Amino acid sequence: MTAEILRFALGYAQIALILALALACWRMLRGPRAQDRVLALDTMYMNAMLLFLVIGMGNGNVFFFEGALVIAVLGFVTTVCAAKFLMRGEVIE
Repeated sequence: MTAEILRFALGYAQIALILALALACWRMLRGPRAQDRVLALDTMYMNAMLLFLVIGMGNGNVFFFEGALVIAVLGFVTTVCAAKFLMRGEVIE
């Protein structure tokens, strides 16, 4: 019974995260301002990282957890660089 509930919850979470990823992608493509696009990109990174974690929980494979860690680090660096570029016009001073 518990395994069935966990499998259902993981499947539901995967569908919800894929939908959130698609909506963030749509916002990134149609965002009216550059700031909206940066936030959408950050949201896409977060959703992709969480999707990797959910898939890793379902499969029990460590590879997905390491992939989620890499996505988190790259997402943070990319968001900081994009925000700095929008504020100052340059990334490296």
